[in-house]
Amino acid sequence: MNLENKNDLKKKAFEILSDGVKNRDSLFHTLTLSTIDRGKIDSRVMVLREFVAKKRYLKFHTDQRSKKIQEIKSNPVAAVIGYDPSQKIQIRLQGNLSFSHQDNKTSEAWNASQHISKKCYSVKSGSSSVIKSPASHDFHIKDVNLEEGYKNFSILNFYFDSLEFLYLQRSGHRRCKFVWSKNKLESYWLVP
Repeated sequence: MNLENKNDLKKKAFEILSDGVKNRDSLFHTLTLSTIDRGKIDSRVMVLREFVAKKRYLKFHTDQRSKKIQEIKSNPVAAVIGYDPSQKIQIRLQGNLSFSHQDNKTSEAWNASQHISKKCYSVKSGSSSVIKSPASHDFHIKDVNLEEGYKNFSILNFYFDSLEFLYLQRSGHRRCKFVWSKNKLESYWLVP
């Protein structure tokens, strides 16, 4: 990677995100997704399920009952960030979220999911619901019909229009921002 070439940095960012989809050991496999909840930032770590560079698209799975679905309905603006200290690379993305629920896209993703993943969508209440006791929501995978969880399963579709790449090095950090506007790409260096 040529640290003086912006195209090399963008290519490296796309390679890292692609690797994050399939490589569970990559720190870019679990990214931090931030949304806006009544004027406040709400962040959570999410598993990256798909990345399509050409469309500048990231896919995550979520529970339809989760608070983030309401946040997206109110304001689709979102940010995603990941950092790997061993690579000394941070990637920041800004864009918009939408969600898919009970359609061909979710059906296909649901059918490709492992049983252990489906378990998350089969719990009694939605994510972040207030409960009296955590034990009241414990269950064994053999005690539930996992396919009933499909009604709660959704896909988060994140399309980014801004990518910021930061590489840390002793001799001088490199920070570059890429912005897409009407399919036109602009890029510029930033002070790290």
